[in-house]
Amino acid sequence: MNPEQHILAERLKVITRRHFFARCASGIGSLALASLANRSLLAAAPANPLAPKPSHFPARAKRIIFFHMAGGPSQLDLFDYKPALIKLSGQECPESYRKGERFAFIKGIPKLLGTPHAFARHGQCGAELSCMLPHLATVVDDIAIVKSMHTTQFNHAPAQLFMHTGSPLMGRPSMGAWLTYGLGTENQDLPGFVVLASGGKAPDGGSSLWGSGFVPTVYQGVQCRSQGDPVLYVSNPPGFTPADRRRSLDTLNALNRMQLDEIGDPETLTRIEQYELAYRMQTSVPELMEIAKEPPAIHELYGTEPGKASFANNCLLARRLIERGVRFVSLFDWGWDSHGTAKNTDIRSGLQAQCDNTDRACAALVKDLKQRGLLDDTLIVWGGEFGRTPMNEDRHKNPAFIGRDHHPHAFTMWLAGGGIRPGITYGATDEIGYRVVENPVHVHDLQATILHLMGLDHTKLTYRFQGRDFRLTDVAGHVVKELLA
Repeated sequence: MNPEQHILAERLKVITRRHFFARCASGIGSLALASLANRSLLAAAPANPLAPKPSHFPARAKRIIFFHMAGGPSQLDLFDYKPALIKLSGQECPESYRKGERFAFIKGIPKLLGTPHAFARHGQCGAELSCMLPHLATVVDDIAIVKSMHTTQFNHAPAQLFMHTGSPLMGRPSMGAWLTYGLGTENQDLPGFVVLASGGKAPDGGSSLWGSGFVPTVYQGVQCRSQGDPVLYVSNPPGFTPADRRRSLDTLNALNRMQLDEIGDPETLTRIEQYELAYRMQTSVPELMEIAKEPPAIHELYGTEPGKASFANNCLLARRLIERGVRFVSLFDWGWDSHGTAKNTDIRSGLQAQCDNTDRACAALVKDLKQRGLLDDTLIVWGGEFGRTPMNEDRHKNPAFIGRDHHPHAFTMWLAGGGIRPGITYGATDEIGYRVVENPVHVHDLQATILHLMGLDHTKLTYRFQGRDFRLTDVAGHVVKELLA
């Protein structure tokens, strides 16, 4: 008998039959339950769940930057110019539009509201844009404007969850989690999925918008900050040296490895990988966040101010992240909820302020990626969770402010790079911008198209949970081939 067999025999001697069956009852039961939920739990755990993985077919894009303008940007004041609505402004909304409709806040019979902002055509493509987007106008030939987006949700949190997880309910993996689960990441010293937020408030959907849902938590997004400590709790506490951290991690990882060998739970592997990633990030993240080292011309292009929390700083950080191999970067900017109940939500002054804070940096990112040769394989997506109504909400009956209610039936998003056909406008709405009348694009269609550009078949990127296979697009969605270059 070798030493290992001797140790095993001694351990078995101290286990009584009653003890054995008591432990087996829970142990075998847990394994059986786990196998029903996810048979991969019984398989050998991979060495590194974030290692790069092959796509289903050749990808057009290697990485994604997703701008989410939380609150729902008003498409009628930014992209979807409606002369007929301007002529009808102030008249009561026809019953044909109101019948059977549910609004978030509008009561009674609302009045139609034309945009107070001027529009003009730009670029060789001749796309119409609001005067509030002068910088985006300079790159309009590089983007595809989709005017026919629609969703099933008309409240912020469910609509944001639907856009990012494919479900209006919490508990599903986010798009970034699906992509890192399906493709891994190219830089093992940084997270595969990074989140940046601006606007002074988190989006209504909260961290579920970048959560991992039921896939292993190693795939969830890591939120970085452009001011202060880049990532909370990654820095060593006072008096604790890097050598101390390394020794403590080695001891902790040894214990986790023992548990992994015994139970095989992928969450244990996740724990190991996250501790190690946090250790590596102590070196990689500070260098990444030092945007002050960028040349003056870049700061002038973006309008960045090093050391200050801002949307512009986050755009520059997004470029630095994808340069270093981060797979998915989400930028959430809060403040686009244009109800017209106060100055900051008025579609004249409030919407203008939001555009002033974001337009320059969005266009700068397109230009910067293009000049660096990164736009061709970097997909940029810009939009909100839904649109705004063609009617004035007029909740407080205050003529000083005008605004629009939530509108799920039609809204606008734009995309650029990463295999997107540039310089096109896709889809159309009716004469007052209430409903889509040409080339409708559902949220699941957008998700399917994004995955396709990343080389993934949205019907095959699945994860087995609670006895069935789940996917980002649920049981719907088709690739919008007309948007592909």
